[in-house]
Amino acid sequence: MTELRVTPLGAGQDVGRSCILLTIGGKNVMLDCGMHMGYNDERRFPDFSYIAREGKLTEHLDCVIISHFHLDHCGALPYMTEMIGYDGPIYMTHPTKAICPILLEDMRKIAVDRKGETNFFTSDMIKTCMKKVIAVNLHQNIQVDDELEIKAYYAGHVLGAAMFEVRVGQQSVVYTGDYNMTPDRHLGAASIDKCRPDLLITESTYATTIRDSKRCRERDFLKKVHDCVEKGGKVLIPVFALGRAQELCILLETYWERMNLKVPIYFSLGLTEKANNYYKLFITWTSQKIKKTFVERNMFEFNHIKGFDRSYIENPGPMVVFATPGMLHAGLSLQIFKAWATNELNMVIMPGYCVAGTVGHKILNGQRKIEMENKHMLDVKLSVQYMSFSAHADAKGIMTLIGQCEPKNVMLVHGEGGKMEFLKTKIEKEFNINCYMPANGETAEIETKHNIPVDISLNLLKRECSLTSSALEPPDAKRPCVLHGALVMKGNKLQLIDPAHAFRELGLEEHHLRFTCTVSIDEEGPVTQTVDKIYQLTKSKLKNYPVQYSNDGSITVSESVLIKVSGDEESKDILVSWSYQDEELGSYLLQILRTSLTT
Repeated sequence: MTELRVTPLGAGQDVGRSCILLTIGGKNVMLDCGMHMGYNDERRFPDFSYIAREGKLTEHLDCVIISHFHLDHCGALPYMTEMIGYDGPIYMTHPTKAICPILLEDMRKIAVDRKGETNFFTSDMIKTCMKKVIAVNLHQNIQVDDELEIKAYYAGHVLGAAMFEVRVGQQSVVYTGDYNMTPDRHLGAASIDKCRPDLLITESTYATTIRDSKRCRERDFLKKVHDCVEKGGKVLIPVFALGRAQELCILLETYWERMNLKVPIYFSLGLTEKANNYYKLFITWTSQKIKKTFVERNMFEFNHIKGFDRSYIENPGPMVVFATPGMLHAGLSLQIFKAWATNELNMVIMPGYCVAGTVGHKILNGQRKIEMENKHMLDVKLSVQYMSFSAHADAKGIMTLIGQCEPKNVMLVHGEGGKMEFLKTKIEKEFNINCYMPANGETAEIETKHNIPVDISLNLLKRECSLTSSALEPPDAKRPCVLHGALVMKGNKLQLIDPAHAFRELGLEEHHLRFTCTVSIDEEGPVTQTVDKIYQLTKSKLKNYPVQYSNDGSITVSESVLIKVSGDEESKDILVSWSYQDEELGSYLLQILRTSLTT
């Protein structure tokens, strides 16, 4: 029995700063390395001192895996590699490797612009960090070292997002990162093999939510936007640069075309072009519909959506603006919000989850007075709407993935503690497996049981099969087959080989064991008459075995089973002797003699 150890350094009963430390088969793997969007102090990064108080982390980690490019999953990576010290391998998909440095640089600029911001990584650190990254393909078996192996599966959610299977020997863990079990307008649904891992570590952002029809949500979203601009209001939609932004852009672009609307739609300048280039470059990661229509029309080239300039903030009249970041915690989206918040004609639509501590989270919880950085109180008079276009799995999606994957245990991360409790109970009841939900800094220890694989010598199999096939009765497929061999440990593998071969390899002399049993019968007549009777009986019952009558009055069956009769005119003793190799044949022959000659 072996053990898995899992410690969340972030995202334990919390959303944000995903960082899970996994110990499997003596290997230490870090799953994601994110930052918390709700903090600007030391709490924004994971506490790496948990791994090592002194020295580089390289000595304590075998590899780092990044599931996707969202900053709450990769935002602390340059800090860990360049400021704390980690030179080991970092694995992520090709789209994640391409997009990660762009978002890290945008986030760095925002952080540096804040007053009093210290201890933050530089542009050069981002570049140096990304040089350590090894890009992987989906379904590709990556051998990290002689024992540690990883494999990526499609996760939906955002371009390049992947779930990862981590395997050491017979132990395996699947880490989902963020995923979506429902296909949308630009990405497919997450999918995974029935890999039956010892542990599935799954996000649980929407642990208690079962979403309504996607079509209803889209219709409601379009109606709200249309009604607002028709009354002369401005609509702010805070989004992250890639992912949900493209989904909603495709939706609005199609609607504006159909309704022939002239109200301007804007997207943060520069990011739209970058995003479109990446979607073109990684078109194979998109949905089937996008791939099919790509040759005729690129769905990411918008006629109605233009680049936004900060000078447009004070422009009169209605408009729709997609601005980053998505939680209103900094950057352009927060600047626009502050400018538009006091006008009740305007509207902000929050299309996804907001971490506690962000302005987005505050207004969604009904706050109408927000304290800004300079202690200024902002009156929020605009309409605040929440519409879940979040690309996370809901409760139904999480249960579906568990059914697909068939894990032996489940662990919930990246969610709120109260909601996790509800889902934990549901999982344990429906799947009859253990479910864990450790808090940050808390270690969950999970016992795993495995059969030990044994390589069986081909010669041994052939010999045993030839013996079995020559038996009187055909082998019973449901009955366990007994193999006589020597169990040998070679390196880290077990082998079952022919005993004679094992003796030769070890340079030992082989000793033969024989087993004997006596059957007594009351039968009149000479011994030779009884021997002849047994000879005929044996030949008729064991037609496929060589049976020989020897000169000394004994009978041999096969090469090693011997039958010898002794006694007088009235009673006889029948001795049966066999070697350990013919135990099954010897036992079967005894059964025949006892049944046929005794009463």
